[in-house]
Amino acid sequence: VQLQASGGGLVQPGGSLRLSCAASGRTVSRDTMGWFRQAPGKEREFVSALFRSGSNTHYDDSVKGRFTISRDNAKNTVYLQMNNLKPEDTAVYYCASSARLILSSLRRPDAYDYWGQGTQVTVSS
Repeated sequence: VQLQASGGGLVQPGGSLRLSCAASGRTVSRDTMGWFRQAPGKEREFVSALFRSGSNTHYDDSVKGRFTISRDNAKNTVYLQMNNLKPEDTAVYYCASSARLILSSLRRPDAYDYWGQGTQVTVSS
């Protein structure tokens, strides 16, 4: 099982990035797929998730209205479109998957079984 995150980089405030999470050994349409981030000196925090078997999306309040999670079943890939980026969005972003978590556990890192390696997002002028 492998989750390969990519798409990070350096962007100015107000800019956009699209992160990708390509899965092998898992089927993204059957799993709940999540994005988390971790800034230096801080704990890993929930960003967004796409619940399995449908289009039920969830966002942290800090990114709501700016980030969009989506899934391409044909490519077995999940995306995180990030618009209007702010310096406080700077972090390493991780994708994760779980076949069995329940909705109430969506925001908990320990509810996810598989993790990608992380991709750095830096928002700075």
